[in-house]
Amino acid sequence: MDRRPGLSVRVRLTLSYAGFLVFAGLLLLAAVWVFLLRYVPDRAMLIDPSDRPDGVFPIRSALLDVFAPRAAAVLGFLLVFGLVGGWILAGRMLAPLTRITEATRTATRGSLSHRIRLPGRSDEFRELADAFDTMLARLEAHMAEQRRFAANASHELRTPLAISRALLDVARDDPDQDLRETLDRLHAVNARAIDLTEALLVLSRADQRSFTREPVDLSLLVEEATETLLPLAEKRGVTLETSGDVAPALGSPALLLQLTTNLVHNAIVHNVADGGEVRVSTGAGPAGTVVLTVENHGEHLAPELIATLTEPFQRATARLRGDHAGVGLGLAIVRRITEVHDGSLVLAPRAGGGLRVDVRLPAPPAPSSKPFPKDS
Repeated sequence: MDRRPGLSVRVRLTLSYAGFLVFAGLLLLAAVWVFLLRYVPDRAMLIDPSDRPDGVFPIRSALLDVFAPRAAAVLGFLLVFGLVGGWILAGRMLAPLTRITEATRTATRGSLSHRIRLPGRSDEFRELADAFDTMLARLEAHMAEQRRFAANASHELRTPLAISRALLDVARDDPDQDLRETLDRLHAVNARAIDLTEALLVLSRADQRSFTREPVDLSLLVEEATETLLPLAEKRGVTLETSGDVAPALGSPALLLQLTTNLVHNAIVHNVADGGEVRVSTGAGPAGTVVLTVENHGEHLAPELIATLTEPFQRATARLRGDHAGVGLGLAIVRRITEVHDGSLVLAPRAGGGLRVDVRLPAPPAPSSKPFPKDS
């Protein structure tokens, strides 16, 4: 934004300090003069009238002749002292702001690792510097996450494309290759690429927060998600159990359904081979929240591994092969949808193996119980 040149803040503060000091001195001199006018007589009779013909000495006129030049000298001194002292004080006061400005310019050049770390006790400038350092830290972490996400997404998208190319090259070089088998494998690889692309689109839409919030019952979303994924659970020998009460939340029905479906799908896929179990429950949480809980059987997971599961393309076990293996974005999408709904996501290992996921979302405000006015 182009702006016309103007006086610096330091110059304006210096002029303000000097002007205030001169004004205060002027008020003090005026008060002294008023005091003199009130308590000093205008004239006095001389004891020795030989000094003046009329024998009267004009006291106030003499005081004015003496007082005025000295008052002007005092005001001049105060002006110079105010300008010099104001310039020094303004420089000391604005020194933290200069450091913050330099840090901002450094950040605009792309260096997000720089920190101000302003020393001293807490005040407005140090609070601003600390807030700026916190913002830089979050931006640096976000940029690092975005770069890591872009690299992982490129790798994940390149994998099915490379497999498809290899299958096509084999089919072209080997005329005796079973065409149906090749088509089936290409279909599976293409389906994985489509799933990955759709997951990336969901994650992008959640990041934009471009959705309308409306009342949503999480218990109904659980029923819909479990009904959709029941064939997959039966195929893998996993039992689905749902329980809980009505859990009203406020948000996007489509995104919250995606969250619920991802959690249930993740619990089914990452389960024991046969005889596994998935328990899904909803209910009221503390402090005006609702809770969606999904638990599943599975391998014993270390706490340090669980801390990485919500990162994109992270899996609790090795990459899975076969149908519905997932693309490594399930819990990343869950975390992002939870964040844009101002909720919290808690992952914890189960004692017998497996994972417990708690999603806490704010409940909508209770409707007003104020009665409608009666017709007169």
